[in-house]
Formats: sequence, structure tokens, C-alpha cells
Amino acid sequence: MNWRQFGRHPSLVVGLLAAALFALLGLVSLWWTPFPIEQISIARRFLGPVAEHWLGTDHLGRDMLSLVMRGTLTSFVVAGLGVIIGIGVGVPLGLAAVAWGGMVEWLVLRLSDITFAFPAVIVAILIAALFGPGEINAVIAIGIFNIPVFARVARGGALAIATQDYVAAARLAGLGNAAIAARHLLPNITSLLIVQGTIQLSLGILAEAGLSYIGLGTQPPATSLGLMLRDAQSLFLIHPWLSVVPGLTIVLIVIALNIAGDGLRDAIDPRLRHEGLNHGAG
Repeated sequence: MNWRQFGRHPSLVVGLLAAALFALLGLVSLWWTPFPIEQISIARRFLGPVAEHWLGTDHLGRDMLSLVMRGTLTSFVVAGLGVIIGIGVGVPLGLAAVAWGGMVEWLVLRLSDITFAFPAVIVAILIAALFGPGEINAVIAIGIFNIPVFARVARGGALAIATQDYVAAARLAGLGNAAIAARHLLPNITSLLIVQGTIQLSLGILAEAGLSYIGLGTQPPATSLGLMLRDAQSLFLIHPWLSVVPGLTIVLIVIALNIAGDGLRDAIDPRLRHEGLNHGAG
């Protein structure tokens, strides 16, 4: 992967900068927001954009910019942890399927098929029924659905590597399956995993917003973009701005990540547009 070529792809630069800007906005909310997100002022509710409140205030008089900043952080954290779970479990499974083959590969593929049969929302409903709704349960639900995605991507990428001469030479030299997977297969599919991780991050943000919107994700007094949409749904016809702000933020973040993913894919290898990458998860 030649990182110097990335500057030749404007979509990659634009997407990464936009996504990084939103991520930075969320990180800043850990230390500072224009107003505390729990600060309620009924006398100042339903304000439009003004000098003191750049994005106005919601139905409780809370500052919308502060809520968007903290909600963006929640979206990135939940989706990011879901991607980490998917990579941490799915990639070893995919590599094991190629390195050992046979029954191991069959089990991995069947496990992936079973997991794909239960979308993240269904998993979240089951978890919420057992343990109650919350951010952690949303992370688990998104992570579980990411596992088969990364398992299949890792398997698809590793299959092409496993036929190379240097892998056969490593086997002849007495290198075990685990060592071959760690030394030869994993390093050569890292680029593929980075691209897929970007795609899954955007899908995870959508999934988190959807889970929070139906009450299975983030719970008050914390906030998320999906929770802001749920709070504003009954006021849409009277105060559409309350829905437009979080909704547009979600759209812009997802677009930025998808543009970055497309740019990464083209920068690494244009053939990846037609090979190996999954777009259906979350």
C-alpha cells in the first residue's frame, strides 16, 4: 500500500478530512461544550440559531450544538467499538478458515450464515429483553453483526494470498498454520480490512442511530444523534429544525465515511471495487 498515492484521490482527502472533523468535534465534547448537555432552561426552549446558541435549543431549552457534539461522540464510540469487536473476532475466524481449511472453514462459513440471519436490530431486541437497553448492548449487537462481515472479508483476501509461492515455501519450511496466518496472511490483507472497517464504521453509526431511535440504544441523561431524532419526532411539523440538525449530522458523517472508504479502495487497489468488500452490515 503506497500512502503517497492517497493525495491523488480527492475523494479520499475530502472524506477523511470531513470524518476527522466530526470525530474531533465529538472528542472536544469530552472536555468542553458550549453549554452542559443536562442544562435545562424552559424559558429558552425552541430558539432558532442565535448568537448564543448557534444551532438553537431543543424542547427542554438545551443547547443543540452541545447535544450534537456529544451525540457525535456517542455515535463514533459505539460504532467504533462494534468495528473493533468485528475485527477482533471475525478476522481470526476468517484467517483460520483459510489456514486450516476443511471442517474449520465449513464451521466458519456456517457460523457466518447463521449470524447474518439475525440483523443487528433483532440481536439488540434480544439483548434489551434480557439485560435492558443501553449503549453497551448496542455495541454488542453491532459487533456481533460485524463478525461475519470481517470473517468473510478476511477469508476472501487470505484465499488469494494462500496460493502464493512464499506461503507454500513457508509450509515446506515447517511453519505452522497459526504462524503462516500471522506472518503472511494477516499483513497482506491489512489494507482490505482498513477499507472494510471504514465502511462498517459508517454502517455502525446508522445502526446506532436506529437503535437509539427505537429506544434500544443510548438512554437519557446521555444523548446520541438517534436519541435526538426520537425526542424531536413529535415536534417535526412545528419545529422541523430539531429533527434536521441531528438528521443532517448523521447524513454528513455517513457520506464522509463512505467517500473516504471509496477513496481508500481506489487508492489501495481499484480492483477492490469489484472484489472482496461487503457493504451489507449493521
